[in-house]
Amino acid sequence: MNEVARRMTNPEILPFQDRHLPEAVRLSAHEGWPHKADDWALVAAISHAFVACEGEKTVGTAFCTPFGDDVAMINMIIVDETMRGRGLGRRLMETVMAQAGERELRLTATAAGLPLYTKLGFVQGGRILQHQGEIGAIAAPEDVKDAASEDWEAIVALDRAATGADRSSLFARLRAVGETVVTRGPEGRVSGFAICRPFGRGYVVGPAAAADVQTAERLIAAHLHRHPGSFMRVDTTAESGLAPWLAAQGLPHVGGGVAMTCRSQASKPQSPPSKDVHTFALAAQALG
Repeated sequence: MNEVARRMTNPEILPFQDRHLPEAVRLSAHEGWPHKADDWALVAAISHAFVACEGEKTVGTAFCTPFGDDVAMINMIIVDETMRGRGLGRRLMETVMAQAGERELRLTATAAGLPLYTKLGFVQGGRILQHQGEIGAIAAPEDVKDAASEDWEAIVALDRAATGADRSSLFARLRAVGETVVTRGPEGRVSGFAICRPFGRGYVVGPAAAADVQTAERLIAAHLHRHPGSFMRVDTTAESGLAPWLAAQGLPHVGGGVAMTCRSQASKPQSPPSKDVHTFALAAQALG
């Protein structure tokens, strides 16, 4: 078999580069994802990112996004429909899982991906709920303010407490492209936060973390208030209790996925998330 024929039957897996962005957008659009080039680029910038190429055509993608030394998100897993059933999804998954080292692996699974992820050792957790729609007029909540530059250390620390992961690299990117609001507790300390950034058809609100659902609603409402008439998206967890409120604001439940984790015997022990602060909105289903 010559080299060209070999590549056509066994796609090469290569590092993701900027030149792959248009094809990545094409693949995600075919799957019904709203991601634009900037959305892909944000995740790629903080990830070990790979593509599968059949000749000059991109036929698959897979990213591993490390968060500190303990956690990694597996995301942006797409296989072109013409390549399915040939083992390419497993090859891509094994490639990015190897990048994670001894970290705990997390991902959000679609129904189509569940069987493969289960075979690879992932265990199902809670449900992820996608809420979106065109927002109407939302009243400005009380006691929610724009974040100050000196708040960012506290914001990242709150997120670490809520997720059990050091997502400093992600927050450096979100700070550059989004708007952040906070609530404050005693002595003016940051007690909750929510970030809003351009995404897909409009804006996504998340991550958002707070001690209780009422505070989370106020934080998210502050962003919804600023974008009347815009298409807004919020990804939350079923256990957060936020879904009924989001639906009442004109953001119905339209889909989602299943949170999954994978730990090997070599995985490092995890510090449990804090009981005092919780994640109410995800940065994205890809990022948790």
